[in-house]
Amino acid sequence: MSTTTSSATSASSLQMDYMTLLVAQLQNQNPLEPMDNDQMAMQLAQYSQLQQLEGMNNSFSSVLDATQKSYASSLIGKTVSYYATQADGSSGAAEGVVKEVGTNSDGKVILNVNDIALSLDDIVTIK
Repeated sequence: MSTTTSSATSASSLQMDYMTLLVAQLQNQNPLEPMDNDQMAMQLAQYSQLQQLEGMNNSFSSVLDATQKSYASSLIGKTVSYYATQADGSSGAAEGVVKEVGTNSDGKVILNVNDIALSLDDIVTIK
């Protein structure tokens, strides 16, 4: 999944940035007043908390994706209404039966209604 890959890359980049910053702090510290051990421990704890928050964010994202897919699949066979561009160029309400559910290249849930690809956000009502 692209979100997981993107998150892994982001976490790796964040780790490298943190380590680069830590090394720079250690190299540029005043030898007469070295970095306090408590301060370093506090920074490490904050970094650990940040990693845990990123993990939770990834987990919530996965749960949201699964929930959306489950909800979308429950719409198969149901009549939904949505706004569409009419033949004359005006925008108006249309309705149709959900025939198929899938995902696009971005991983977003797509509904096939009247041979039109709609996202869950496009649905106005469900009958």
